Amino acid sequence: MKAFSQNINSDQKADLSLLEPILASNKGQRGNAIAILQEAQAIFGYLPLEVLEKISEVTKEPLAKLYGVATFYTQFRMKPTGRHLIMLCQGTACHVMGADRVQQAIEDELRIENGETTEDRLFTLLTVACLGCCSLAPVMKIDGETYANLTSDSVRRILRKEADGECN
Repeated sequence: MKAFSQNINSDQKADLSLLEPILASNKGQRGNAIAILQEAQAIFGYLPLEVLEKISEVTKEPLAKLYGVATFYTQFRMKPTGRHLIMLCQGTACHVMGADRVQQAIEDELRIENGETTEDRLFTLLTVACLGCCSLAPVMKIDGETYANLTSDSVRRILRKEADGECN
């Protein structure tokens, strides 16, 4: 999926009319909760509660079920994210190869902790259980691009280049 268009910020209400095509194309179909949530997140960048409520109302899926799905899967976000999403692997191989030191370097460099977004909304840091790149440990992804064999120094360089728009 492409990066979300900024149709909402955390200080304003979501334009729920943007959900209409998604809800119309899934009308009467059961079991499409994940697909609907993915499309909604692509629109808003995250899943505000009012969006979940609208989806629940139209699809007749219980709000608790939608919230459960959205909070169970790491692909879904309940809070706005930064322009660049950092996903840092904390799987066994990455952990053994120093992911904790890499995480500390990210947190120090950006002055945020896991699950937080920088004040300028440029970066969000999320740790994940596994990115499936065990032979390249420790690993992170920024906006889907994989960075491997990380060290504290290399991750700081990557973040600075990303902030300056030099990566990708």
